[in-house]
Amino acid sequence: MLGDYELPRVTRLETLEARKLVELAVPGRAGSLFQDLDRQPARILIEGSVFGEQTGLDFLNAVREKYVAGEPLTFTSDIATGTQLQYVLLQQLHVQAEASAPDQIDYAMWLTESPPPPPPGGLLDGIDAGLLDAAAGLVEGAMGAIDAIAALGSIPSLSDPTQPLTGIVGEVGPAFEQLGALGGALRDLL
Repeated sequence: MLGDYELPRVTRLETLEARKLVELAVPGRAGSLFQDLDRQPARILIEGSVFGEQTGLDFLNAVREKYVAGEPLTFTSDIATGTQLQYVLLQQLHVQAEASAPDQIDYAMWLTESPPPPPPGGLLDGIDAGLLDAAAGLVEGAMGAIDAIAALGSIPSLSDPTQPLTGIVGEVGPAFEQLGALGGALRDLL
């Protein structure tokens, strides 16, 4: 079954399942290490034939409608038993008719596994409500601290702490000159 459509007269069904491995060469070591990047989407090949003019037209209309829509479809088959395969995309469709058998249409379709569509919801649906409450409490606490600081009154500007020192430095200069003269007098005495 591909969606709600039962594929007629399937003569061949294959699956391809593979893991994606990255080879990491290690200098000075014979052989390599491999990192497993999980499995790749499963691929399915379905081949079959349809007989009769009306049956062929019905098949072509149903399958092409699903192909053109390009939406994930449910897929069920005995060959998919034991896999986690739920949704597939109809990746490629090949239809063939021969003059030697005018009432027969042969088909092949390649399906690719597609993850299930995400559940409907908003942007913040997956976030823990406790985390949102903690963030709201943090914002309220910060706003309270800002209000408390504002209640203290004006806060002096800390942009240039050298302003009050400029007058003091000017007064210290003559005092150092006097110390220098006093030091010279003491040296002469000793």
